[in-house]
Amino acid sequence: MPRLLLSIVFSLILFSACTDSNAQLDGPKAFTNVQVVDVETGDIIPGQTVIISGDRIHATGPVSEISIPENAEVIDGGGRYLMPGLAEMHGHVPPTIPPANFPDYYNEDYVTSTLFLYVAAGITTVRGMLGYEDQLSLKEKVNSGEWIGPNLYLAGPSFNGNSVSSPEQAEEKVSNQFEEGWDLLKVHPGLTPEEYDAMANTANELGIRFGGHVPADVGIVHALEMGQETMDHIDGYFLYLQQFPQDEWDPKMKEVVAMTKEAGAWIVPTQALWETIIGAGDYEAMADYEELKYIPEAVRTNYINWVENTLTTNANYNADNAELEAEWRQKILSEMYEQDVKILMGTDAPQLFSVPGFSIHRELPYMSDAGMSNLDIIRSGTDAVGAYFSNEDTFGLIKEGHRADLILLEGNPLEDLGNLKDHSGVMVQGRWYSRDMIDEKLAELEERYR
Repeated sequence: MPRLLLSIVFSLILFSACTDSNAQLDGPKAFTNVQVVDVETGDIIPGQTVIISGDRIHATGPVSEISIPENAEVIDGGGRYLMPGLAEMHGHVPPTIPPANFPDYYNEDYVTSTLFLYVAAGITTVRGMLGYEDQLSLKEKVNSGEWIGPNLYLAGPSFNGNSVSSPEQAEEKVSNQFEEGWDLLKVHPGLTPEEYDAMANTANELGIRFGGHVPADVGIVHALEMGQETMDHIDGYFLYLQQFPQDEWDPKMKEVVAMTKEAGAWIVPTQALWETIIGAGDYEAMADYEELKYIPEAVRTNYINWVENTLTTNANYNADNAELEAEWRQKILSEMYEQDVKILMGTDAPQLFSVPGFSIHRELPYMSDAGMSNLDIIRSGTDAVGAYFSNEDTFGLIKEGHRADLILLEGNPLEDLGNLKDHSGVMVQGRWYSRDMIDEKLAELEERYR
């Protein structure tokens, strides 16, 4: 087949992978004979029927007590486990209008495939943490069903040392993003304390939340004082500890974690990716990740090249220092869990070896190793996210009135987090995507990026 024609065919295949005219909201839907995973209590409730009307859970209760509407589409659970959809609270969506210096694979196909991959892995909500021009239009395309994707809450273009050069510019940038309708502000490194304070004060006055990195010159303590809502990646905490002799790290860690708890801030750990970035990862294992087949070859090649450059040509790389940092990042997360700091599930995908949606399953072992229970890990991606976004919508539990974001699992996720991978289908805003449909589209993506 000529190369041009082959390219056209693959583009059509990818378009079909990311739009689905069969996943409509017309008429109610009913999950029957399911075991409901109550993430609020940790109970498994057998023999349940869950009725969906539009994008909402209309009713839930025992099979014998819930009447199924005559016109309902019935999804027979067969005793499977129905749980709320998961969230990626530090995700990224590629730009619909990529900057001129971006690689060729940044196009509409890449955007739609990224959105679909989140859903394919059971991610029904994404907090996008780096906005681009025209990206707010994605919400309408997803909400209308034109594109398959998760519920989107989007941060605007980031506040960093290159995008902000004065306190006045920081204030103006906050006001502009507020008026444009972004859901939150994204903080990156490089802001001066004066620029950061101008951003934070203006954001607090307007009522727009902000989160992300902690600029080095600002520091974690001041960021907490100024109301930064989420601390992502744990970087600010490790930088804080490095101000002190190492024999003081443990008590200092406990103090700053207590400050975080008192401030009511949230943490999005992203441990798997950052172990990779600091040079402490198992790169041979990462290169064999099965999910890499769902992303462009050029992206996979960039990942491999990055590893080779980091480990062989970077004069600042030190394996012992990387291991020490990885160890203390885990200690910090463990202490946060011990002190009941609010933790949100997130991975910072797509990034190095971190494929959208599938990256959640690479993150879960780090949360487990930090001492988190299976229930609390699941809660960090379900009802905790619903609590964080309670000003926006009602979701995160299988209850009447909650948004109909659901996963139908083959096994009990409270017993084994690995069961989160093995689903029979995903529902987003009342639209049902069966396992067969998802597998078919994943196969098309694999062929597209072969």
